[in-house]
Amino acid sequence: MRLLFPCCILVYLLSSCTAKKQNDKTELSDIPVSGLSGKELSMAHCSRCHAFVSPEFLSKANWQDVLPAMGHRMGIYSGGSRPDSLFDAGASGTQVRNANIYPEKPVLAKEDWAKIVSYYRENAPDTILPPLRKKPVRIGLPHFKYRETSFSHRPSLTTLVKILPDNRGIVFGDGKNRRNILTFLTPDLQEKYSIPLESTPIQFYEKSTELYLTTVGRGVFPTDASEGAMQRLVKSGSEPVYKLGNVAIPNLRRPVFMAYGDLNKDGFDDVVACEFGNQTGQLAWYASNGRGGYDRRILREKPGAITAVIKDANHDGLMDIYVLMAQGDEGVFLYENQGEGVFQEKRLLTFLPLNGSQYIELADFNKDGFDDIVYVCGDNADKTPILKKYHGIYIFLNDGKSNFKQSYFYPLNGAYKAMVRDYDLDGDLDIAAISFFPDYLRYPEESFIYLKNKGNLKFDNYSFPEAQKGRWVVMDAGDMDADGDIDLVLGSFVYFLPQGDMTGLGKKWLSDGPSVIVLENTIR
Repeated sequence: MRLLFPCCILVYLLSSCTAKKQNDKTELSDIPVSGLSGKELSMAHCSRCHAFVSPEFLSKANWQDVLPAMGHRMGIYSGGSRPDSLFDAGASGTQVRNANIYPEKPVLAKEDWAKIVSYYRENAPDTILPPLRKKPVRIGLPHFKYRETSFSHRPSLTTLVKILPDNRGIVFGDGKNRRNILTFLTPDLQEKYSIPLESTPIQFYEKSTELYLTTVGRGVFPTDASEGAMQRLVKSGSEPVYKLGNVAIPNLRRPVFMAYGDLNKDGFDDVVACEFGNQTGQLAWYASNGRGGYDRRILREKPGAITAVIKDANHDGLMDIYVLMAQGDEGVFLYENQGEGVFQEKRLLTFLPLNGSQYIELADFNKDGFDDIVYVCGDNADKTPILKKYHGIYIFLNDGKSNFKQSYFYPLNGAYKAMVRDYDLDGDLDIAAISFFPDYLRYPEESFIYLKNKGNLKFDNYSFPEAQKGRWVVMDAGDMDADGDIDLVLGSFVYFLPQGDMTGLGKKWLSDGPSVIVLENTIR
């Protein structure tokens, strides 16, 4: 969904990079025919801005839905002129109009567009079979105990979960329209207090005396309006109770993730903001001035930034930035710190625009001293909501020179997040993962998967019987009860019911599904 955490409502094929401003008098008949084949035309236009997608990745019926959206980005409209329905009302629509995402006039000849359409329709398969599991998932989590909160906001639209360390409980956000709430739970999962918000909470950050809440805007759905913010939280009185403080960074374009770290070695934490946007957006870092203010520096002026990690990649003493980009030109990028606030972009990995990239973490799986990349893809709230065999969890091993090679893949329909920790305290790294778009009809247990590391990139998979009680969209890992092992918290978002739901799960989620559940690690 890349709604929240974000959602590609349009497949970003045949990119807007071709959508340069045209002369107002240009008509389809005025553009010369290229003489290229449909495949050549597709590769020429689409590969300018993202990886080329072959017809076999979608069925004929899927392409029937996708092709018109592709045409819109090239100025091809069924009615002959650009419809106003392509644009949201207000600031969001104005932003997209100004960016010329949908050109008023065509960028290729009518005959060439017909060749592209024919190429995809003629070469796509009639159907695509859903992926099948070779072995069933083991039910029953080793050393984890299921706990459910007694308090929930029903129906649950959980937009963030965060474990507060030192046995202080949990904070979670609920993103209902006009009723956004930040709720603090006690360690025994009772409501402590709640704070009403004007904007939907998406991320909670706490470091010593610094407390920040990132809000995505007015609701979780795609927008290009600059309504997001990073807001301070302050303590109220002598009690450990928080209230909203001033806005530290305003006017963010649908921020879905923030990373914090000192990027310019001045002793203050700077902020990398993944302003996902929708049709527009940007990746930027905000330099702290040490007095509570921030100065913006743009790294990439494209939509789709979804996860960032601040770390010294080349061990030169300067913090670099790893970023996962979705929404078209999907891939992992490294922004190498050159000093003096300058960063050099390096592409590490490239993915198809159909992947639905969601999340990355860095972890050293083969213990060679170099960070590997754990990559998760599975967003399926777009024009192609079919089960995809390439959705899941990937491990790309680092050769020590920031070259990454795929070395492991765990297929997981609709995978959304994977958190790498040594959960069983045996000295190697395990993986806990959630799926927002699992195969509920055949494999409902896929909504949560625990991968226990057996060594040499081999894992045993597990789920738990109560995994079907919610539709898990957010997750956090941390030592909730201060006993030395890592617990898990999952949050449920039930706005979307399973497509063609024949399981009855959707009705149960709406009536009595929990906002948050805890998987308490009992190894200690």
